[in-house]
Amino acid sequence: MDFIKSIAIAASGLRAQAGRMRVIAENLANADSTSHNAGSEPYRRKIPTFRSEFDRSLEARMVSLGRLHTDQTAFQTKHQPGHPAADGTGHVKYPNVNPLVEVTDMREAQRSYEANINVIGATRRMLQRTIDILKA
Repeated sequence: MDFIKSIAIAASGLRAQAGRMRVIAENLANADSTSHNAGSEPYRRKIPTFRSEFDRSLEARMVSLGRLHTDQTAFQTKHQPGHPAADGTGHVKYPNVNPLVEVTDMREAQRSYEANINVIGATRRMLQRTIDILKA
């Protein structure tokens, strides 16, 4: 049963990191989007969180993607008087997404995802060795 528990815990980590990567990808995709109307706000960066849940059937703590929070830092502004989203002074608001931060977060999420895959692979190998020992 501990092998199944290990795989289930790692699988919950995979799902959580996959969700985190989707949010980061959305942030990157919208890094240069502006609002459609003058004076409106552009895309606001989303911040994923995690939550721990207790699985009674496995008697183990699992991780899952929690609520998404919006980053309340200030928008970037650029002086572009001819832009459709420019305000009265000719400034356009751009999202508060820093691509360098997002790429760093993506790399961290990718490494965590890979670590969970490695746990599943190691558990499968141990399970297979146990079966081979029992057959002998």
